[in-house]
Amino acid sequence: MSPTTPESPTSVTEELLVQRLRDRDESAMTLFYDKYSAALYGVILRIVKKEEIAEDVLQESLVKIWNSFPSYDASKGRLFTWVLNVSRNLAIDKIRSRQYRVGTRTQPIEESAALRQAATPTFRPEHIGLQEMTGKLAPEQKQIIDLLYFGGFTQSEVAEELNLPLGTVKTRARAAIKVLAKLIR
Repeated sequence: MSPTTPESPTSVTEELLVQRLRDRDESAMTLFYDKYSAALYGVILRIVKKEEIAEDVLQESLVKIWNSFPSYDASKGRLFTWVLNVSRNLAIDKIRSRQYRVGTRTQPIEESAALRQAATPTFRPEHIGLQEMTGKLAPEQKQIIDLLYFGGFTQSEVAEELNLPLGTVKTRARAAIKVLAKLIR
């Protein structure tokens, strides 16, 4: 093949690709990417469920494949099987990671399953008696809770409305929530 003619991923055999990767030929990694990245990305995406995370895991997989290629043993299986296992294992490691678990717990409300589920017609928030329980709070705590939870204000808006420092609003809200938690138990 002449140096000016680019190689296509389909024209390179797996054996030749393996040999070139063993020889640390960086252009072989480009061929590898063109040949296998779509399939690897599909598997990773099915595991992690988010495109951005799948792209990151694919990148990590390619780096790991390049760095650990000397450990690939062709007698134990095909190249694709080996790279698929490397990518799959990294995807599983990602969803088991603390960072991933925390990230999925704090998903934006627009992506929340709660938005897609209709409340039962018999559910009425006032029936749980929370508004009545706030009457047992100290007056300054009740005022803040009423504005935050029943008035729809943000903590910054409450601070502005009541002409209080934001830290004071946060402290009173936290104290009020602790009192309400004890009342509910």
